[in-house]
Amino acid sequence: MKHISQKIKFMLLFAMVFNFNIKTVTSQEIWDRIKARPQTMDVTERRSLENSHFKLELLKSSHIVAKMNPTIDATFDFVPSELLEIRSRDSLYHLGDVNIMYRFSGDADWKAYSSARKREPVKPMEEFKGKSISGLVSSRLKEADKLSIIREWSVEKDELTLTFEFKNDSEKAIEIGYLGIPMIFDNILHGKNLEEAHLEKVFYDPYIGGDAGYLQVVRLHGKSPVLLVVPDKNASFEAYSPLLDDRTPRNITFEGFHDWVIHSKAKAEHEWKEADQWIKPSSKVIEPGQSYKSSLKFMIADNVQSIESKLIAKERPVAIGLPGYVIAKDVAARLQLKAAQKVKSINVFPKDALSISKSNKKDKKGWDRYDVKGLKWGRARVEVTYDDGSVQVLSYKVIDSESELIAKMGAFYTNQQWFEDEKDPFGRHQSVISYDYEKKAQVKQDSRAWIPGLSDEAGAGSWLAAMMKQVIDPKKDEVAKMNTFMHEVLWGGIQYNEGPKQYGVKKSVFFYEPDSMPEGTYSSDINYNTWAAWDKKHADDPGRSYNYPHVAAAHWVMYRLSRYYEGFDLQEPWDWYLTHAYHTSVAMVKLAPHYAQFGQMEGTIFLMILEDLKRESMNDFATDLENIMKARADVWASLAYPFGSEMPWDSTGQEEVYMWAKYFGMEEKADVTLNAILAYMPTIPHWGYNGSARRYWDFLYGGKIQRVERQLHHYGSALNAIPVLHEYIQKPEDLYLLRVGYAGMIGGIANVTEDGFGPSAFHSYPETLEIDGLSGDYGSGFFGYAINSKSILKNDPIFGWIGFGGNVTEKSNKIQIDLTTAAKQKLFIAPEELMISLASGKILNAEYDIKSKRLKIRFEAKSEFSDKVYFQLDHPTKKDWGIDLKKLDNGMYIYPLSSNKNELELRF
Repeated sequence: MKHISQKIKFMLLFAMVFNFNIKTVTSQEIWDRIKARPQTMDVTERRSLENSHFKLELLKSSHIVAKMNPTIDATFDFVPSELLEIRSRDSLYHLGDVNIMYRFSGDADWKAYSSARKREPVKPMEEFKGKSISGLVSSRLKEADKLSIIREWSVEKDELTLTFEFKNDSEKAIEIGYLGIPMIFDNILHGKNLEEAHLEKVFYDPYIGGDAGYLQVVRLHGKSPVLLVVPDKNASFEAYSPLLDDRTPRNITFEGFHDWVIHSKAKAEHEWKEADQWIKPSSKVIEPGQSYKSSLKFMIADNVQSIESKLIAKERPVAIGLPGYVIAKDVAARLQLKAAQKVKSINVFPKDALSISKSNKKDKKGWDRYDVKGLKWGRARVEVTYDDGSVQVLSYKVIDSESELIAKMGAFYTNQQWFEDEKDPFGRHQSVISYDYEKKAQVKQDSRAWIPGLSDEAGAGSWLAAMMKQVIDPKKDEVAKMNTFMHEVLWGGIQYNEGPKQYGVKKSVFFYEPDSMPEGTYSSDINYNTWAAWDKKHADDPGRSYNYPHVAAAHWVMYRLSRYYEGFDLQEPWDWYLTHAYHTSVAMVKLAPHYAQFGQMEGTIFLMILEDLKRESMNDFATDLENIMKARADVWASLAYPFGSEMPWDSTGQEEVYMWAKYFGMEEKADVTLNAILAYMPTIPHWGYNGSARRYWDFLYGGKIQRVERQLHHYGSALNAIPVLHEYIQKPEDLYLLRVGYAGMIGGIANVTEDGFGPSAFHSYPETLEIDGLSGDYGSGFFGYAINSKSILKNDPIFGWIGFGGNVTEKSNKIQIDLTTAAKQKLFIAPEELMISLASGKILNAEYDIKSKRLKIRFEAKSEFSDKVYFQLDHPTKKDWGIDLKKLDNGMYIYPLSSNKNELELRF
């Protein structure tokens, strides 16, 4: 065993070191087209502004930002200064540029102006004295339409301000229908390896929140400093619009830039008219002879966890939603507000979407508490107006109760997406297949072979979700279909069941090979002339490691159903499924070693399989699997940032890297991984971005609308929530971790439709703002939701008793939590650091007595398939609970259920 482990370790180390130092696309190739264009800015002459937090360099010719260094780390730059010379051409945006659309009174059409489109020298407005610099942005615009745009940069003690003044010297009123300030920070990863990217680059996330909105700019490694951009005067954050006309090449190493949009009426009337915007579009009319100023401030926060405290210190409104902004109808949610101004009014749009009422309970440190109740499924906008007239906007999503939603999902997968065709030449008969929600049709063919091919994330996604649903809420008819799928399609079809490739997983069972298939097999309406239309040889290849966790998870689900439930009539006994889960895990490293070097999405399943192997005393298998995984983890421990994948940068490997690092006691690597996750997974008062782990290219591989675009609650949200909530369980005082992790976990079901369809993600572009039409890779996220769903009872020093995944009521010294999750199988009592985990049965509620330190757990009555509760108790120190209950030979407690009272008492 040890020899095999060392061999695997050497193989993975060689592959990783080689891979991580290869630049997948050279800088020369990326920038060739740009370099061929003439330079239109002089990058040599500069002006400097400096205060206690910033050192700013501006190009003398254009007043755009050449460098923005935080004084706390003068070697770091928030803007892409190393690319300044290459990007000193027309149609390449920089911080300090401006976009507007305007029209004169009486005109119907909008005119557009961009300071980046065709560069011209700035005309200075006054002598430069080191504290501010201002200039006329465009002489041409002033001459043509008598509209002057004056830009000013100024520094105060610890802040930096960017102001645009619009002066109307014409004889007609001018309406500004679009005003966007490009947010240009260094998220260009072209030609960087992972260590360079984490040290040099940033990601940024918007809180599209009106006058309380902000942009957080965070370094990839998640550490200090963090840049905040906030409204100053007339700069309400109304929309976040992609700058698609910027010529910087966009691909998997560059997400693109966006406008901070202050007014959006002009685009809302045209390009965005099909979409329901986050905030009501506005415009500004400037009368003849009048002017209008709009400004943004830049400030520094220590880290992501201190963003809200920094905003509070600067007297900016801050909102905290508990448990978040995706609200199930049966959840009693809360909104905590803190602002320098008093709340004047709160309005909800649509009016019947949810209710918000002031609570009679008071919180500490000046926080106001509001009770929130979801009433109508769908998006909801909440406008909080303060006494000074400023408006804070919160974006909510109301969903059905988790139980109802999950039940609808199960029915959708095993009905609308259940594929039956005995003559199907690809062997997909009796499977859950991909689905096009817009066409209301199953996807039987696609130029991307994996989508109809039941493998890859975008092909396995639907059947994986249907499988994982049975862990939460098993139904007899659904389990029967998944049992058939397992033995008729997966084992021996998707997964090799014999020969040298046994336990290997194919890249796709669908393939494009017209010469070897009957005429009419392939649709003439689909363009199969792409790299993704694999022939049979490529489709049969078992060399993609990312396909293995899906299959391992399916075997594990069947093991759990067979082990802890009765009456489902599965084809094999529980040990057959657990054995196959083990062999699938091992086969990943054996048959797909190249990508097995990286952390896998859903890689947590391998740890869960290992733990069950140990529990079931399958010691040889457990030792072998542990050695193999330790070899992988040892390689990760030797690297600074081991988060690669098929892509140069990715947000999927962190989940498994963290879990194994924790398991093997590699605390430093676990911390590095967690910080990286928190850098791209924000907590923001907006359901779409709150807990939404960054991903921006998978619409290309699994979406119907195929483009590079920030995806809201792609599968990365719920997968990255696994390590965040795991860390929270070890640090139950940390409300920030709980908020981020819970938001990511619930994001795994936030986009599910009212009738139960699970889409790949939500489109963030303001022209769309809707779910994608394909099921795609949704299932990976649902895996994260299914294994991570839990209810948490916490006593916060500021907000008091709160429940995540449950409604809390207080009676004297007794705190009760009624569980609202669909599974109702995990409950964490934070004050006592106790986790109760059920393998079958459900928890109705629990009552915690503060004085006597007793916990009463009430279970649901027995059901057709579960007349016992199998559970375990996890606590950092306490092992003996003095419970007079029998145990399974694997250590699970057995609580026999009755049709009446089912109550268990624990004493701390």
